[in-house]
Amino acid sequence: MIVPSSGSQTLAATLAEETGETLATPTFERFADGELLAAVPGFEGETAAVVASTPRDADWIELLQLQDAVREAGADEVVTVIPYLGYARQDRAFKPGQPVSVRAMARAVSTGTDRVVLVNPHEPAVREFFEVPVELVDAAGALADPLPDLSDPLFLSPDASAIGIAETVRDAHGSGSTDYFEKHRDREDGTVEVSPSDAPVSGRDVVVVDDIIATGSTMSQSIAVLDERGAERVFAACVHPVLASNAVSKLRSAGVERIVGTDTLERACSEVSAAAAIADAL
Repeated sequence: MIVPSSGSQTLAATLAEETGETLATPTFERFADGELLAAVPGFEGETAAVVASTPRDADWIELLQLQDAVREAGADEVVTVIPYLGYARQDRAFKPGQPVSVRAMARAVSTGTDRVVLVNPHEPAVREFFEVPVELVDAAGALADPLPDLSDPLFLSPDASAIGIAETVRDAHGSGSTDYFEKHRDREDGTVEVSPSDAPVSGRDVVVVDDIIATGSTMSQSIAVLDERGAERVFAACVHPVLASNAVSKLRSAGVERIVGTDTLERACSEVSAAAAIADAL
């Protein structure tokens, strides 16, 4: 059975259609003292695929409880699909006394599952923190589907680490070139400086591609540079549309014509699904 968390219902339903498996209907109850109870009444089957993105702390509690619930209900195998892995950017202790937060989360998840499927984690190396087998899934290719016809397109990533995602979207689109911006983040105050690439953009359609759009600040800086250099149209595409606070307003004000994301996080811009890529892994 495909077992969704409260925040991943649409993706889980699409995944059930892709795999031909049954979609469970969990219940979520909040007690007066604030404690959560996530249950899976009517669970049947030998294998459970728990699907849970974890952008909020409460999502981790749901995930751990759902894993335990299906095991208690008789599942012989539990596969945990984490479409969006929260805390993935806290993959090291940047200052003395800090935790490696994603390692702590990975260890907790590992106690209740047999294997894990991650969709485009921010740093692929986080797989090493889990104590069960982990498979990485790349859903970036789906981002090309909603894009309109593009004129001499350039697929840009905000930094060198995301160039692979830009290349994937370009290949799925079928034409264009790729490049990236230089980005430096000051760990002391959190500020980010963006240096433009030398790729010619005048008169071209540009798609800025990243794995995550969180606050939109870095991408907005990048897009402002493109506007100054005469880009025709600018699109923003990401696997994980966190889009916290006023991120959408920032991007649109910077000149983005359209924002495209997948359903690893269910947002208004989630025009494509990661389900097909996850189904292949399952």
